Amino acid sequence: MKTKYILKGLVTLIIMITITSCDYTAYDEDIIEELNVQREFAPVSLTTRVRNQTTVELNWSLRDQVSNYVVEFSADDPTFTTIFKTVDVTADQLPIQVLLEGLTEYSIRVKAISASGLEDSKWATGIATTLSEQLMLPSVLGDVTHEQATFRWQAGINVTQIVLQPGDVTHNITAPEKAAGLATVTGLTSEIQYSATLFNNAKPRGSSSFKTEVDPASGTIITTSDDILTMIDNATSGAILLLEPGDYTTQIGTATLSKSITVRGLLSYDKPLLSINFELIAGATDVRLIDLDLDGATTTQDVARYTGAGNFNTLLVSGCNVHDFDRSFIAGNQTDAIVQNVTVENSIVTNVVTNGGDFIDFRNSDVFNLTVNTSTFNNCAPGRDFIRLDDAGTSTQNGLVSNVIIDSSTIYKCSNSSSKRLLYVRFQTNKITVQNTLITDTDSEGFSDQSRTDTEPTFINNNYFNAAGFFNTTQTVYDASGTHRELDPGFVDAFSGNFTITNQTLKDNLVGDPRWRK
Repeated sequence: MKTKYILKGLVTLIIMITITSCDYTAYDEDIIEELNVQREFAPVSLTTRVRNQTTVELNWSLRDQVSNYVVEFSADDPTFTTIFKTVDVTADQLPIQVLLEGLTEYSIRVKAISASGLEDSKWATGIATTLSEQLMLPSVLGDVTHEQATFRWQAGINVTQIVLQPGDVTHNITAPEKAAGLATVTGLTSEIQYSATLFNNAKPRGSSSFKTEVDPASGTIITTSDDILTMIDNATSGAILLLEPGDYTTQIGTATLSKSITVRGLLSYDKPLLSINFELIAGATDVRLIDLDLDGATTTQDVARYTGAGNFNTLLVSGCNVHDFDRSFIAGNQTDAIVQNVTVENSIVTNVVTNGGDFIDFRNSDVFNLTVNTSTFNNCAPGRDFIRLDDAGTSTQNGLVSNVIIDSSTIYKCSNSSSKRLLYVRFQTNKITVQNTLITDTDSEGFSDQSRTDTEPTFINNNYFNAAGFFNTTQTVYDASGTHRELDPGFVDAFSGNFTITNQTLKDNLVGDPRWRK
């Protein structure tokens, strides 16, 4: 027992002697404040991104004491045996964009050149694959008709043919067309989405996509001298009314639809201006409103409303400019009005101010598939809910699902109240998806505060700016996907309705209405 305590005491004494023998105050070596290195450090965080088909943008983290950087590109050669291009870059040029050739995988390396006499750094490397060249020029109004399309490119460049799909339509370019940078391809089919590729022999030099206009022979032509409400009333079921460009606003009223009908502009780029709205009753199974400029003049209440019971298939609003309506955009408050599909696409809707209703408002009526895509909404439902689907219709208690999809849209100053929601959805079973959408400048409470709103919604790649309610974790429904951003889109002129975004990250990630990302 005594031996045990003697050993324990010796160990303690040794430890004390060891600790006290370390005299930290006697340490007289200089503290290392700078590494003694022979060469610069290689650039870090090198990123490569393809812009505009054949331009590669480079960026990396900067360091002090670097004079400049050298960037080398090797085409389809990861060993850098042959250097295709060399660029000297200074810090103030980052990020830098370099124009290269199309359809090529470039190996890229960057090194730092010291400002203090050190050796050059080692190389940092990256890879970028360019797309095909884009030497086609934008079309101008009238270039595309229902049966032909005119294409433009940089005059005088080497090009041999234009190939369109679908149909493998091939146009061989003549010498005068090549010199002028202009060719017209005929024999196309109306209302077809085409893709066109400009070739020099087998090498693509540019591309475009477009949709041909409606064939004037496919419907009844309406002019500003016609009584449009009478023409709609007298039309047969399935009729297509084609409105020539012009101002129809002296005719104000409601078109009551009791049949399937299409009311559309003859030209997508010159929409007829109307001051009418639509009520749908039994028989209006399929209604399409296409390429119209609908002006509510703040006195017309709704754009389209279901006011009669019945089974309805589709309501389509496509390519329309809608503005200045006093109450709702699309609504249904009629018991036993059961709608399969409501689709809003490629449209701009402004100043639908929801006095006495919500923006898309289905209460006693039911809608099973509500799809909103590639559209812009500006100051809509400023003090009300953006989408309201109630638990009051005929179908809600029958195990059916109401699906709501918002995709690739821009939503500005909508439901702009701290007590209002974008998705006030209470249909008993509902499924919600919001993706690729830009929501900005709203005091909205957020998506929903309702327990009956989809508890597992799908949120993908959205951006919220000055719209904190949409990712607020205290809300019942909020974006918890981890994929959202909170970036300033840098609208060019939101006050005037120009929502072109200048934020490159949002452009790169395809957020918002595509028309504003160009």
